Amino acid sequence: MVGIGGSIIKYPMLLYIPSALGFMAFTSHEVSGISAVQVFFATIGGVFAYRKGGYLNKQLIIYMGTSILIGSFIGGYGSRFMDDSSVNLVYGILAILAAIMMFIPKKEIDAIPLDEVTFNKSIAVLSALLVGIGAGIVGAAGAFILVPIMLLILKIPTRMTIATSLAITFISSIGSTTGKLMTGQVLFVPALIMIVASLIASPLGVKVGKKVNVKILQGILAVLILATAVKIWFDILI
Repeated sequence: MVGIGGSIIKYPMLLYIPSALGFMAFTSHEVSGISAVQVFFATIGGVFAYRKGGYLNKQLIIYMGTSILIGSFIGGYGSRFMDDSSVNLVYGILAILAAIMMFIPKKEIDAIPLDEVTFNKSIAVLSALLVGIGAGIVGAAGAFILVPIMLLILKIPTRMTIATSLAITFISSIGSTTGKLMTGQVLFVPALIMIVASLIASPLGVKVGKKVNVKILQGILAVLILATAVKIWFDILI
């Protein structure tokens, strides 16, 4: 619905809820591995649902997709050398940056016709590379920070941002999932459960997202990101 694969919410849920309910807790590396695989399948469903309507910007997908694929593999593979607290710290930094950008007012980007959208290619490539490295570390595809970048810095209209970010993060999830699998960070049974749930929920979210006012969509994403950032930083600092 808001153009993300769900890691912004799923990461803290998998990290905190099992232990709170008395079950065995997942480590940050296990959570990031499960998240990486789930996002891969969640974004497939979202992109398929958005394939019609002219919302997918193919040029943006090529530039940012290639860059984020490289970055996500570097982050996904390199995370094996980091401890749990370092992985959480990277997630906290990404979440707070995304929250700040989501609350900065956007200038009339949704008045731009979809066939007249342009963007700075250098900024797109560099930002996607950096997002890919950070997202690969935490097992995300990076959409929760990629969306604010596309809206605020690249000035892509909201609905095009939501659709295109799903395609870009699908490519990103290939790199991060490959890195996590190669380093043995994926628990397959929990990942399978998350995959089934995401394949059911993702197309439903897209249908709702096409009908909801863009300001409401931006507001929902901003609240989700802010709530998660607060929780992660509370646990890092306390």
